[in-house]
Amino acid sequence: MNAPITEETYSFLPPTSDKGTLGVMHLKRYWHKLQAKKDGRLPSDALSDEWTTDTTLLNTVGLGLEQAIKHILRETEYFEQFENWVLQVNKGALPLKQIETFNAQLSGNFTAEDTPIPEVLSKEDLEFWNEHGYIILRNAVAVEDCDNTIVLMCEHLGIERHNPETWYRQHPDRQGIMVQLFQHPQLQKNRETPVIRMAFEQLWGRKDILVNTDRVGFNPPETDTYKFPGPKLHWDVSLDLPIPFGLQGILYLSDTAENQGAFTLVPGFQNHVEQWIKGLPPGTNPRTQDMYALGHKPIAANAGDFIIWHHALPHGSSPNTSKVPRFVQYFVYQPIDAEVKKKWI
Repeated sequence: MNAPITEETYSFLPPTSDKGTLGVMHLKRYWHKLQAKKDGRLPSDALSDEWTTDTTLLNTVGLGLEQAIKHILRETEYFEQFENWVLQVNKGALPLKQIETFNAQLSGNFTAEDTPIPEVLSKEDLEFWNEHGYIILRNAVAVEDCDNTIVLMCEHLGIERHNPETWYRQHPDRQGIMVQLFQHPQLQKNRETPVIRMAFEQLWGRKDILVNTDRVGFNPPETDTYKFPGPKLHWDVSLDLPIPFGLQGILYLSDTAENQGAFTLVPGFQNHVEQWIKGLPPGTNPRTQDMYALGHKPIAANAGDFIIWHHALPHGSSPNTSKVPRFVQYFVYQPIDAEVKKKWI
């Protein structure tokens, strides 16, 4: 399905079709939007219908969402400076094939491969998915690649994998258990694992999907002085009904037991969330309810296992009461025209 170019709403903004000097549609418009919101010329909630285009743009040029926003608002006075930074982040070599696909999708000239959608998930897998709302791709990524990713994370954070005295060191890229590390060939290799992409294609029922540029996670054991900071069970999607179809994903980089800060969700809740929300008293905020009472389950899995879940499931991490840290990487594939509700509930 082709995504149409967004209609111009604010005439002072460049059109999506403006490719700038890097040849990337929507990049110039995105930069100017954030600057206009920063100085008050544009309401903070304006052009919310461009959210999926915005995030797909950043994924296309290999930028993390928070990383890009922070740089645009704090570091660049001119758009040309931002373009230079994008090149720098990509070490001077932009992903031209991804950009070509993105531009074609935005302009309505994209034609998906005329090949069958792969079926890497069995009938039993799909039955489990339909009932529980998640699936585990076993051994999706080689253990060697997982170990290499952990080495990368440890070097970035200045910690030692097997030395507990180093696990709690402060680092500017640590935000709770999230680590703002986005660009590295090993991270991209993990993201482009064929079986993971094919599973997403099968669940989406289409091949025109792009992988995002998300961060990694480090969840060390709790101590007398360090307690789990969250995130607890939550949703990353608007609860404005009906909730559109959407997926999320997490790669376990090390063997992870249930008590090791395991990823946690409420199985099957995608089949009940609308009825549950409608049953709440008028004016009730569903996000403030006790989601653990809904029947949460920590997911134990091994290094290289990849978990895909329906974004209507409450999900989060959990306190690590074991003796070793949890290492993970987050990423997901989605189409450029994935539905996003304008109203946030």
